[in-house]
Amino acid sequence: MKSDIINAIQQICQEKNISYEAVIETIQHALAAAYRKDFGNKNLNLKVEYNPQTNETKVYDVKMVVEDMSEEELQKATELRQKEKAGETVDEEIKKFNPKTDIMLSEAKKVKKGIKIGEEIITELAVPAEYGRMAAQTAKQVIIQRIREAERDTIYNDFKAKENTLINGLVQRREGRLVLIDLNQAVAILPPDEQIEGENYYPGRRLKVFIIAVNLSARGPEIVVSRTHPQIVRELFKTEVPEISNQMVEIKSIARDAGYRSKIAVASNQTNIDPVGSCVGQRGSRVQTIINELEGEKVDIIEWSEEPEKFITNSLSPAKTINVELDKKNQIALVTVKPDQYSLAIGRNGQNVRLASQLTGWRIDVAQEQEASTQALAGESEVVPDKKKKKSKKAEA
Repeated sequence: MKSDIINAIQQICQEKNISYEAVIETIQHALAAAYRKDFGNKNLNLKVEYNPQTNETKVYDVKMVVEDMSEEELQKATELRQKEKAGETVDEEIKKFNPKTDIMLSEAKKVKKGIKIGEEIITELAVPAEYGRMAAQTAKQVIIQRIREAERDTIYNDFKAKENTLINGLVQRREGRLVLIDLNQAVAILPPDEQIEGENYYPGRRLKVFIIAVNLSARGPEIVVSRTHPQIVRELFKTEVPEISNQMVEIKSIARDAGYRSKIAVASNQTNIDPVGSCVGQRGSRVQTIINELEGEKVDIIEWSEEPEKFITNSLSPAKTINVELDKKNQIALVTVKPDQYSLAIGRNGQNVRLASQLTGWRIDVAQEQEASTQALAGESEVVPDKKKKKSKKAEA
């Protein structure tokens, strides 16, 4: 039958999500602090072994054997330690001797003959039947502090491994412009610049967030999450589209205007698979699930192509293009469209052409058919980066 102590340890492990060994180590440090509090010998380098099965404790003084030092060298070593404690720069060539952790060879040989420099002298100390009230209070404080530190380390390591991944969260509350997201084990921060404009973060709302950074601060792990990161779209498609998670379909690039519109370029690694159709799903079921998660944000799925002209043409969808002229040296594309397609190619506030430019990596200039013909007649078939054209829109990649 398990003892009450073991049951208590296991309960702490479950509640705090820390290992059994970490709790035992915490108890051993607490007992060492209590022993030092009652016996008050500052030169003891205590090591405690605790057995939760039998509730027995063994206490040892552990010291490293070092070479003998003269009185003058000991005095220099003492001064060196004092300077180090004060934060001063010291001469590293001076020998160091710490009476708490070190014992000179001549003294060690009195305890154990034949011992050599670098070996340890372990002396077992008498264990008291019980500790005093102040020692017990010290032990309690050590246990609380160390369990808190172990819990922080566990949370930090767990979420550091989840950095740059998508995770489910629950909106806890607002603090000014910050939104706090409950991630079950920890609380994350959603900064203002990572929030989608107009999105309602009311308490209790469930949503997916992207972990962009996990830092260890004085107050514990600081987890920063985002709702605007382009990789959110990638992770959502991985979840909803088996062909992407199985690497039969690959997402080549993503451009996102969070809360309004996203464009993704996809390509198939197998000839019998339609990359766009796989992402859209039957009657748009797959992409609609992603749109719902993004609060109605439009998602354009573009077929990627190795040919820049074709890729640029696809990226301007739903607008239809007539011709694409490339200035490969300056990575600029002049796209010609019919007049009735011009506004559609540009998009509201230039959104469509801007996202297409981000998606392809080319700067795209859109011109109407009549204007392009005029330029050709004037000998301006090549795109000039600094040339200003009426009724055209430029987007920087």
